[in-house]
Amino acid sequence: MLKTVLFYAVCLNLILFVFGRPLSAHATEARERSTLIPLQLSAGEWPPFLSESLPHQGVVAHLLSDIFAAAGYQVSFTFLPWGRAYHDSANGKYAATAVWMQSEDRTRDFLYSEPVLSEKFVFFHLKKRPFDWQQLSDLRGLHLGGGLGYSYGPAFDQALQMAVFKMSRVGSTEQNFRRLVAGRIDAFAEEISVGYHTLNHQLPGLADAISHHPKPLLINQSFLLFPHKMPDSMRLAALFNQQLQQFKQSGRYQTYFDRLARGDYQ
Repeated sequence: MLKTVLFYAVCLNLILFVFGRPLSAHATEARERSTLIPLQLSAGEWPPFLSESLPHQGVVAHLLSDIFAAAGYQVSFTFLPWGRAYHDSANGKYAATAVWMQSEDRTRDFLYSEPVLSEKFVFFHLKKRPFDWQQLSDLRGLHLGGGLGYSYGPAFDQALQMAVFKMSRVGSTEQNFRRLVAGRIDAFAEEISVGYHTLNHQLPGLADAISHHPKPLLINQSFLLFPHKMPDSMRLAALFNQQLQQFKQSGRYQTYFDRLARGDYQ
């Protein structure tokens, strides 16, 4: 009888040893999550960087959520049309809005974070049609596609104004790919991750026919914007910038974009 009791006692201690520690760790993690301060951010759809339908809501949303979690905040994103995301955030409805390129006009409404994302714009073209360029004058006589209301840099804008090449603009990357395949444009510039995400998920039948030129047209930085109308924006931006810098210095920042390259945000 004594041996039986000792046997069950040993078994019980073993169970507690094996399972008790993880359960305790999960409980601690749950408690830590419950102490995070809620923080609402706005964003526009921009897969694979930001999207309500993607795992972790896209790589940039994942990065921002983890940076704020390290600072003691639990982020929730509201996805809106870009114009509304800007307007509502500027008027103090959201603590910040993600992510935006530098613009002098926006400094009137927002405080900029340190750079969150470096975007690489390249020219997409048909594989069967040779395309090469090293300077903007090499694009002379071409008909290029573009996005509505988008600047591809001062030098490009100046060349367009001087009629070095023609450009017609449409509302989506998908439309530009369709125009490219139909022969209505010779090439168009798009952020490389956005371009291939669109091809692979919206137009897989066209993916084998299209490539990109390796020379970047534009390296553009994007930022998290904190509204001037929110009294806590300066402190929150400083806290975010501090954590962002730590992520970059430790190498953790790059792991998110390595995961993007592996297809983890699809």
